[in-house]
Amino acid sequence: MFKIRNHLIGLNNYPFIIAEMSGNHNQSLDRALEIVEAAAETGAHALKLQTYTADTLTLDINEGDFFIDDENSLWKGKSLYELYQEAYTPWEWHEPIMERANELGMLCFSTPFDDTAVDFLEELGVPAYKISSPEIIHLPLIKKVAKTGKPMIISTGMATIAELDETVQTLREAGCEQFALLKCTSTYPASPENCNLLTLPHMRDLFGCEVGLSDHTMGFGAAVAGVAYGATLIEKHFTLLREDGGVDSTFSLEPEEMKMLVVESKRAWQSLGKISYGPTEKEKNSVKYRRSLYIAEDMKTGDVLTVKNLRCIRPGYGLPPKYYATLLGRKIKKDVNKGDPIDWDLV
Repeated sequence: MFKIRNHLIGLNNYPFIIAEMSGNHNQSLDRALEIVEAAAETGAHALKLQTYTADTLTLDINEGDFFIDDENSLWKGKSLYELYQEAYTPWEWHEPIMERANELGMLCFSTPFDDTAVDFLEELGVPAYKISSPEIIHLPLIKKVAKTGKPMIISTGMATIAELDETVQTLREAGCEQFALLKCTSTYPASPENCNLLTLPHMRDLFGCEVGLSDHTMGFGAAVAGVAYGATLIEKHFTLLREDGGVDSTFSLEPEEMKMLVVESKRAWQSLGKISYGPTEKEKNSVKYRRSLYIAEDMKTGDVLTVKNLRCIRPGYGLPPKYYATLLGRKIKKDVNKGDPIDWDLV
């Protein structure tokens, strides 16, 4: 368990929901602020940004390794530089976005992609940091973030166990013990078949930390399922309306969907409970609706119990049905009426 400001994150607390704005602001500050307000209304606990520029991520080259020609990519036909120019959040927007989130009672933090971004975010006083899946092998960056002393959330898409071990060692050696690893599938959108949520409890045991899900699938079914396997944080991309377009809009949740994720993930967490058999306290009153053995006809002392006068019916105040065969053929010891529950005193 760890804490981001006043939010406790762990198995004993309902899931911490992060709305990822990413590039869905479509280069409009007004739209970005609308996204903040919409996210707050859904009940999400945090809004997340990404802090980079095209120049801090790549080179301005429009061919070869720097050009996206994958037929299955949402961004086919763009260079990396063009994509990041379109998707980045201007740094001068960070402060007003964070101020609006704080006014609405929502945490706001970001994913830095280089040292200058970390320094910038420290000046803004962010309460936590997120590391993206592609940066999980960027150990110098992870070390710098860890040394801030802030809680860290790390996506693990594509990472091997060895790479994760290096990352976790780097965190701990730098003094960071408040962190979570998010299972992530680094395809956009991701298919449920590739989520492998069964990794969650294994990852928790292997690295001794909180685990969650950075979910790029359509909808929120995978995210809710993740809660059943121990996810204590859920991150989903968020937009106002997918039809508005944007670099990440295709696999982003709209406000009503995010609201449902908040509600249903909490219900999933509440339903986990504990290992339990037998009636719960709330079920005890329902035991009376089980079947049991009842007298089905008026009978006199000495009459024999038969399939006609002994019935297995509701409610459940008589002897259990398992004694039905044992009782057939026995004589009753006193007069009984139709509708009397049978007990051992009668035979």
